[in-house]
Amino acid sequence: MLTLPVEKRTDESAGAPALRRAGTLPGVVYGAHHEATPIAISMSAFTKVLDEAGEATVVSLTGLGESLPTLIHEVDLDPLTNQPRHVDFYAVTKGEKVQVAIPIEFVGESPAVEAGANLVKVLHEIEIEADPMNLPHEFTVDLSVLATVNDQIHVRDIKLPSGVTLVTDAEEVIALVQEVAAEKEEVAEPADITSVEVEKKGKEEGAEETAAPEEKK
Repeated sequence: MLTLPVEKRTDESAGAPALRRAGTLPGVVYGAHHEATPIAISMSAFTKVLDEAGEATVVSLTGLGESLPTLIHEVDLDPLTNQPRHVDFYAVTKGEKVQVAIPIEFVGESPAVEAGANLVKVLHEIEIEADPMNLPHEFTVDLSVLATVNDQIHVRDIKLPSGVTLVTDAEEVIALVQEVAAEKEEVAEPADITSVEVEKKGKEEGAEETAAPEEKK
């Protein structure tokens, strides 16, 4: 289990921007059996754990007395820098079921795609319910089973670990292959030469009138 040292924030007069400038990430931990507690975490330590754990792996928080098993529930990111601004941890209890979205890892190559078809990835995560101590880190989907056009992989094709149940509809499509749409050739419209012909004819008539000698009376 991953561990992350944290400190309880007792002085909340220090604003979040000041904490972040000091390399500290403000956060909060709460749960069904845990009172909401403001905390502070080293920014570098948190980003390392986030990269490894994501939001589907139990992270043990230390520094609050006994080690506290939690899930990273929500990370608020700065829209400009994409850096964490605040994090929520959810304290879990052994035996308590939680619903979590597990990311999908696509592996392999589809023979149909290699033959020229298009690959369409419909889902990138699957929601499940399980004991937090038995959460899978990710689901692996092998694209090599997509052998022909119109082949599909469904949620029901995922092998679930013991004690894990689906929340996402089992009939939803995860990925499929389809034919490449044929491009229609653009047919050039014939040029409208009516005005050109009329103009030419007008010029010829004008030329004849100019060439005709004026009759002397």
